[in-house]
Amino acid sequence: MRIGDTVPDYAIEVRNLKKSYGNFTAVNGISFNVRKGEIFSLLGPNGAGKTTTIEIMEGVRTRDSGIVSILGIDPGKDRKALLNIAGILPQDFNFINNVTPMESLRFYIGSMSAESDPMELLAMVELDDKSNTVFEKLSGGQKQKLGLAMSLVNDPEVIFLDEPTAGLDPISRRTIWKVIGDLKKRGKSIVLTTHYLEEAENLADYVSIINHGEIVANGSPSDIVRENHDHDTMVVHVDDQTVMRGIDLGVNYTIQGNSVTISLTENAQFFSVVEKFRQLGINITDLTLKRESLEDVFIRMVNGDNSNEN
Repeated sequence: MRIGDTVPDYAIEVRNLKKSYGNFTAVNGISFNVRKGEIFSLLGPNGAGKTTTIEIMEGVRTRDSGIVSILGIDPGKDRKALLNIAGILPQDFNFINNVTPMESLRFYIGSMSAESDPMELLAMVELDDKSNTVFEKLSGGQKQKLGLAMSLVNDPEVIFLDEPTAGLDPISRRTIWKVIGDLKKRGKSIVLTTHYLEEAENLADYVSIINHGEIVANGSPSDIVRENHDHDTMVVHVDDQTVMRGIDLGVNYTIQGNSVTISLTENAQFFSVVEKFRQLGINITDLTLKRESLEDVFIRMVNGDNSNEN
């Protein structure tokens, strides 16, 4: 349970999950949960155990031990039941080259005995104008949009999105973000994996960071940043760098040209530095403040030392 929970309402529960390959432990007793109607993001560098965990949740890979429940269904025991209530967009989605999006969706709808309107699904992902274009002639972003539409044909309650915007241009990425946001508004529970930390920070309600097969942080993106904050960066531009010679700002700073980069470990230091410049009569021509992001904290946590995806 999370802090503050009384009666938990979870779509997904993972408890003490373990998976090894020979002598290598890919997932080492991790636990997390996803509330109904929540966007959850599992983050980790290559080789951290992220893909193994997701594939176990999707029923693609078996686990050694632990509990996995998707709306009460054990994906390791009844994947057919899972696919009735879950949608899956795999990483690097691909399909038959000479089949159109309309044909693809009609096939999926028929095979799943679903009642979705294919044109409504295409419109949702802004692909209705390409409904009769064969797959091989779609752009990378359009192919991803089709994959997302196909993952929604059964109106799933839980949706697994594995790197849904990988390699997409900024406009296509924002379109996918909008679709994900709309799905959340409809009460869908979404599991998102991404290497774009900005994406997780903007979309996810709750994040778990996995490294070397273990969860190293849980919480909302803002909570994780606040609890693991190191420093913010303040950059000011002055008329003449010579005025900075011998100045003690009470914090660490570097000078390059007329730009002064200042490291702030506490919020109050921002105001004290600005006041120090005022007292010294130093004219600030420009000022920017870069807050630490989820990406900054993530990189520091995992050290970028993994190399193989598991």
